Amino acid sequence: MVDSAASYIRMVQHLIEKCLIFHMSLEECKEALAKHANIKPVITSTVWKELEKENKEFFAAYAREMEERATQLEMMQRSFEKMLSRSTSKDGSED
Repeated sequence: MVDSAASYIRMVQHLIEKCLIFHMSLEECKEALAKHANIKPVITSTVWKELEKENKEFFAAYAREMEERATQLEMMQRSFEKMLSRSTSKDGSED
C-alpha cells in the first residue's frame, strides 16, 4: 500500500511538472488533472504545495515569469484593441 501511494504521488508530481512546462497556474493544473487524469484537486494542490516547499527558488522564479507573461498579454491585448478601434473608426469615416 505504501509503495502504491508513493507511486501515485510520483505520478501526480510528474503530471504537475508537465503542467509547469505548459506555464499553467495551480488552478489551471488542478482543473486539467481533474479533467484528464481524474485526480482530485486537493491531491494536486497538496503535491504542488510540497513541491513549492522543496523548490522555493524555482517557484519564486516561476511566479515572476507568470506575472511577466500576464503583463505582456495585457499590453498586447490593449495594443490590439487600439488597433481595432482605429481600424473601425477609419472604416466608419470612409462611408
